[in-house]
Amino acid sequence: MSRARAVVCLSGGMDSTVCATLAARDYDSFGLHFSYGQRTQQRELQAARDVAKAVGLKELMELDTDLFRRIGGSALTDARIDVPEATDTTDAASRAGNEVPVTYVPFRNAHFLSAAVSWAEVLGAGTVFMGAVEQDSSGYPDCRPAYYEAFNELIRRGTKEGEIRVVTPLIKLRKHEIVTLGVELGAPLHVSWSCYSGEREACGVCESCDLRLRAFAAAGLADPIPYALGGTARDYTNAR
Repeated sequence: MSRARAVVCLSGGMDSTVCATLAARDYDSFGLHFSYGQRTQQRELQAARDVAKAVGLKELMELDTDLFRRIGGSALTDARIDVPEATDTTDAASRAGNEVPVTYVPFRNAHFLSAAVSWAEVLGAGTVFMGAVEQDSSGYPDCRPAYYEAFNELIRRGTKEGEIRVVTPLIKLRKHEIVTLGVELGAPLHVSWSCYSGEREACGVCESCDLRLRAFAAAGLADPIPYALGGTARDYTNAR
């Protein structure tokens, strides 16, 4: 019997990898990956391809745009802005209280979701999966539940049938809970990639690496991806 269809926004990062695993378990799923001039563009694309193959996505659409590179304003797309390192005192509480970091790509997720919804309309898919996480994120405004509630209202009013829904199954989970869920699901975390700056090895010192390393430590597990020498030297004993 044929199953319902879904579109998955697949960056190749840890969260989207777990999300893609969930989607592929329950739907005939189609992945959508954006290369947008980010520093680790090629490495993320490879991760997305590896994840798509591992979880059995029906197709991976690879889209390329230089919009965000031309706009700039983010350390991920503008070479003039350095990627900041996490500090030993960086935690979820301090992230929540700070201003939006320079690694935020202005209104990026709206562009990704728009493309995913367009494809969902053509495929006859009723669900779009997005691996957004609020609790242990870097404070990005497009990772909040209200953002997706508003976007779903936009879809309801602005699509032919108005019945497509964006779902964010990880949004209320802590990062270590996502690691645990991923392991339980058999998600291919070993081929995912989260680092903001490294492509051969994860740097281990950017905020994304820090979040990931804290998550694995809190889950009592070793991160299976390679890190640069010294990149995992920070003490994550009390990561949770």
